Amino acid sequence: MKRDRDGSEGQEAVRLDKWLWAARFFKTRSLATEAVNGGKVELNGLRPKPSKDVKIGDQLRIRLGPFVHALTVRALSERRGPAAAAALLFEESAESIAARERLREQHRLAPSTQYEEGGRPTKKDRRTMSAFEERQRRRGG
Repeated sequence: MKRDRDGSEGQEAVRLDKWLWAARFFKTRSLATEAVNGGKVELNGLRPKPSKDVKIGDQLRIRLGPFVHALTVRALSERRGPAAAAALLFEESAESIAARERLREQHRLAPSTQYEEGGRPTKKDRRTMSAFEERQRRRGG
């Protein structure tokens, strides 16, 4: 592979799992591979394999937890570099950023699930529940 003056590799395509790792969406290539195999990544509207080549201009949709990133590939790299360099590999659409911010705000404002009893049941509470469940089984069976 030829290297350009700035040290980047002059290439036309990179494996999808390597690109996702280099762009810092996943900590390891194996996590990137699992995400692609699990259907969490779309390439140009299709469900790709991890070895599918990514080219400049390709459209990606990456689902990380509840958030969806809609990206356009702007540069290619097989090497993982600093976050500032990784941010130059893609461009996220304004709609995607706005949707993620709305979802983040909804999650922040949503009521958290709290137990009325204040956490795990005590040993006494567990015994009481077990006795109740046993009585229910006897009546039902």
